[in-house]
Amino acid sequence: MTSTDAEQTTASPSRLPAPETGPESAWRARLRKLSGRLRWRPDADDRAALLVWLATRPAMYLLVGSAGWIFAAERAAQPTGFLDTWDRWDFRHFRTIAEYGYDGNPKTGPPVPLEAFFPGFPYLLKAVHLVVPNWVVAGLLISLVCSAVAVVLLSRIAGLDNQSGVGERAVLLLLLSPPAVFLAAGYTEALFLMLALGAWLCARRGVWHWAGLLCAAACAVRVNGVFLLCALAVEFLTAKDGRRRWRDAPWLLLGAVPGLVYMNFLYRRTGDWSAWNSAQATGWDRHLVGPVKAFTNTWHRAFETGPGTLLNFTWMYRWEMVAVAVGVVLTGWLLRRRRWAEATYVGLTVVSLGISTTYFSVPRATLLWWPLWIVLAQATLRNKAVFAGYLGLIAPFSVVFALLFGAGRWAG
Repeated sequence: MTSTDAEQTTASPSRLPAPETGPESAWRARLRKLSGRLRWRPDADDRAALLVWLATRPAMYLLVGSAGWIFAAERAAQPTGFLDTWDRWDFRHFRTIAEYGYDGNPKTGPPVPLEAFFPGFPYLLKAVHLVVPNWVVAGLLISLVCSAVAVVLLSRIAGLDNQSGVGERAVLLLLLSPPAVFLAAGYTEALFLMLALGAWLCARRGVWHWAGLLCAAACAVRVNGVFLLCALAVEFLTAKDGRRRWRDAPWLLLGAVPGLVYMNFLYRRTGDWSAWNSAQATGWDRHLVGPVKAFTNTWHRAFETGPGTLLNFTWMYRWEMVAVAVGVVLTGWLLRRRRWAEATYVGLTVVSLGISTTYFSVPRATLLWWPLWIVLAQATLRNKAVFAGYLGLIAPFSVVFALLFGAGRWAG
């Protein structure tokens, strides 16, 4: 044996990896397993959904940003800046909560009863603001990321029916809908939709612990999380394909925790268990009324004339009525198809919005009705004429909604 052979023989044992034994090797195995589950492997449908999302983003930003110039006074010294066009309506309230808390600015106090807004989005905004110093950019970034994830989840849910192209079509119809501007703005819609779709996809796959956790997060963002929780419960109870395992039922109870915590926070703060509902009544004159009264109030405001009539709101109240009608029809269709859980989610939303003093923000709520976009996708795939007619009718209104929002006028 040569000296070189002896050196290789001596050195080789040290070059061999030590066998993994004991607690550390088990921990590494679990870590590798978890990383494998978390790794996202986009398929062709995911890429198609993201491509549609990416293609529509520049146009949305351009439309809203250009509104400051289009609606500027003829001799305005400086039109509204791009970021200022996104600093509208509810975003200002979210920013106030994120910056000062529910007491509002110490110098001015809250502009409206801030208890009407759940804490999920404002505190996420506060966290992102630690990295992104501009509040508006932080809000836009949250909605940008969440809407991207949401369209992928929508495509996957639509693909559960194994119909080719329905996922991409559902994403397209969602992103071209008139209120889709709120998926780009610093509002709660993109965040809630992402969480709700994630919870629903997990439920459809029988992963109830993640469904419960995501539902809990959604409940911290919007009151619609309560309707999602009810729908998940119905989905669990009616599942007949082996997904219903009673040991998983307690996970769904997690969805109620954030709401109860928030109600307790409001009670300790105001002494009123229904402070959220009281804030809605004080700030926006939203009281519980009968469905007939709600309809007649909305009809009056939609078609009123005379001095002092706000034409922008009059026009939007007509859209509110259309949106409620769509919700009623969709709920009926889902019930007829025995899609009980989805009918529960949409139906509860329609009922809650349909017994307010007037219909309010219903067009925005349609963004969260994922069964609507899947049903429309299936219909337009079956008939090209329906698809062409739908786009020809809806696309112009999508532009109008975006311009209205950018101009600081009410857009649903």
